[in-house]
Amino acid sequence: MSDSTTEGQASIANLDVIANRFRGFLPVVVDVETGGFNAATDALLEIGAVLLDLGDDGELKPGETLRYHVKPFEGARLEPASLQVTGIDPHHPLRPAVDEGEALRGLFQRIRKEVKTHDCKRAILVGHNAFFDLQFINAAVERSGVKRNPFHPFSSFDTVTLAGCTFGQTVLSRAVTAAGIEWDDSQAHSALYDATMTARLFCECLKKIRNNGAS
Repeated sequence: MSDSTTEGQASIANLDVIANRFRGFLPVVVDVETGGFNAATDALLEIGAVLLDLGDDGELKPGETLRYHVKPFEGARLEPASLQVTGIDPHHPLRPAVDEGEALRGLFQRIRKEVKTHDCKRAILVGHNAFFDLQFINAAVERSGVKRNPFHPFSSFDTVTLAGCTFGQTVLSRAVTAAGIEWDDSQAHSALYDATMTARLFCECLKKIRNNGAS
């Protein structure tokens, strides 16, 4: 076997390791549902997250899912229009909600373990309009004083950009459909459902980019 062939195979193998593929970052897909659009004043109500695994074909695929119902922080604003869209009743007696700090500690602990498993240096948030999700996570971290946030504080992967470039669609439901994935309107605006669909879309975007690059 020639040196060039060996080097080529090593290069392909390196691409099949998440840490090497994303420069030491571990992509974690996140979606949040909130009581408005202002991360400083409006409540964080739900967090959905999807961890990513490598398939036997070397492509990323959605893995373990995490979901937290979150209690509004003291003094949080709850916009009626936002609650109508999400269908969330923050004060429902049967809602299994926890404080922001408890939700974040549970989420971050699991992500830090995954970062270590994949020999990455930290996580990077993947989201549809990722800046929105990241700013709400960062605001909740600051309010609750939770330490060891595994996410990069400002960098992110945005599926709006990826889907716009690969499938010509930027709205999540349309992008998911364009990627050949079935979309269920009745489940939309649940943090876990939207995170799951975003994860599947992210993986399809990466697959298309890699395949086009190889051709």
